[in-house]
Amino acid sequence: MPPMHSSITDVAGIEVGHFSDTRRHTGCTVVLARGGAVGGVDVRGAAPGTRETDLLDPTNTVDRVHAVMLAGGSAWGLDAAGGAMRWLGEHGIGLPVGRTHVPIVPAAVLFDLYLGDLSVRPDADAGYAACAAASADAPAEGNVGAGSGALVGKIFGMERAMKGGIGTASVRVRGITVGALVACNALGDVIDPATGRVLAGARTADGSALLDARRAMLDGEVPTRVAPGSNTSIGVIATDAVLTKAEASRLATVGHDGFARSINPAHTPLDGDALFALATGRAGTAIDMMTLCTLAAEVVALATVRAVTQARGIEADGVRIPAARDLP
Repeated sequence: MPPMHSSITDVAGIEVGHFSDTRRHTGCTVVLARGGAVGGVDVRGAAPGTRETDLLDPTNTVDRVHAVMLAGGSAWGLDAAGGAMRWLGEHGIGLPVGRTHVPIVPAAVLFDLYLGDLSVRPDADAGYAACAAASADAPAEGNVGAGSGALVGKIFGMERAMKGGIGTASVRVRGITVGALVACNALGDVIDPATGRVLAGARTADGSALLDARRAMLDGEVPTRVAPGSNTSIGVIATDAVLTKAEASRLATVGHDGFARSINPAHTPLDGDALFALATGRAGTAIDMMTLCTLAAEVVALATVRAVTQARGIEADGVRIPAARDLP
């Protein structure tokens, strides 16, 4: 058995590729399952941007997914999934339909249009490039791919926000591996579930320290009016366990517990939080769903924490946006 990297690529059959656009803080990230994986999804936020989520309903016919695309660029970024389809089609990967194959590529996007040239956003060529870069190596984290322009802690205004990013984690129990990849662009703060300490999020008025948004709201501070959909945490849970489509859907649902543990507030009316689940079945066996769901929530929380702790502060439009590592 290969060594663990604590990444979603520890799951047999899963690869990850990033495309980061050097012209602006934006990009996309693909999670590839070349051999196909049973897919599920749970869209929990009230302002989502998604594609092919109806297909993943357990009552619908197609159950195999070949890639999941996560992208910046808000709704524009959904174009990146077309590039993934093109790459997969060129490699003969997809659902056999007559004389051809149709790749199944669900997608979700986050809003990163606050800074820079807003005409620059992930497109089909970006999605194609992410697929071409995909591998089973441990993927880069922080300011890459779909996490390039992610910000957190916007609940009291952009001027008090901090850098979000993309993170990954995995665990292995009784021969079954569960991993997650999360692009965190949350309205709220990111919390260390082990200690309850705020890691990144809204800052004090002078910008020098973390505020603790939950405590501030309980004390009566009024959140800033933020555009719906201008936030969102999106991600993929993967496992090598054998699952049905209904079980994969349940895994995505319970994975949101990881967001609730690591983001506060989570699933707000202004976030488009969505989680996909992929089961490659490469372990050749199942595991009880109670254990599997516990692991799914755990890796989502861990990946969310990694998304901000691996991020770096940025300068854009004359604005300095610090990361978790920049504050005491």
